[in-house]
Amino acid sequence: MSSNNDSISKTLIVVVSLCLVCAIVVATAAVQLRPTQQANKKLDSQINILRSVGLIEGSAPAAKVAELFSKHVETRLVNLKTGEIDASCDTACAEAYDYRKNLKEGEALAQSEDVASIRRISEQAPIWLTYDDNRNLKAVVLPVHGYGLWSTMHAFLAVETDGNTIIGLNYYEQGETPGLGGEIENPRWKAQFTGKKLTNDAGQLALTILKPGNADPQSDYQVDGLSGATLTANGVQNTFTFWIGENGFGPFLTKVRQGALTNG
Repeated sequence: MSSNNDSISKTLIVVVSLCLVCAIVVATAAVQLRPTQQANKKLDSQINILRSVGLIEGSAPAAKVAELFSKHVETRLVNLKTGEIDASCDTACAEAYDYRKNLKEGEALAQSEDVASIRRISEQAPIWLTYDDNRNLKAVVLPVHGYGLWSTMHAFLAVETDGNTIIGLNYYEQGETPGLGGEIENPRWKAQFTGKKLTNDAGQLALTILKPGNADPQSDYQVDGLSGATLTANGVQNTFTFWIGENGFGPFLTKVRQGALTNG
């Protein structure tokens, strides 16, 4: 009997020891890889911001991405309620702001306000001002997200300095059905948004995503949806409805349309 007990005890000791060793190895690897993961996350974000304004296509070496971003892009923070750029937070400060974390810890949205099903909103959000080679302001890039059929869909929306004309819409993170809703990442579909207007002359959201084939190519406001992916297309529409509205970047874009970025 004692021999059996000794055998069970030894087995348990080996199992526990093995678990501890594995836990230590995994924890050590996670700590050591964190800087690399953070660098890759930053690189991916920079690539997608540059893509949204047409400064880069496809992939590029990390050094080239960093050079383009440093030369052409300035990160700032905007107070979503007032629409004001935080003058006390410079580029380094804004780049250090963890937007995703602050979203999770932000203010809960009332159901009637949460048309994009994002649940919470941060008081501040980053924006990216982009410049040409002569440091003339060319565009402003906004982070937007909303829920589709299966997932929260994240994109960068680039607009001209009039605060209304779309330069590009770049979806870069989503979990929609491949070949259907997942087509929001298809360059041909995203290209429809270029040159479209967000709002009408009264300042009201006018951009509309219609059933496939129903959009008038000559319209400033109409975009074809996705075949077989109505709920995903609705999610994109709801994303625009929220983020161009008063609870999103509406106050900021109003100031931009009034010349806040171009009047010195």
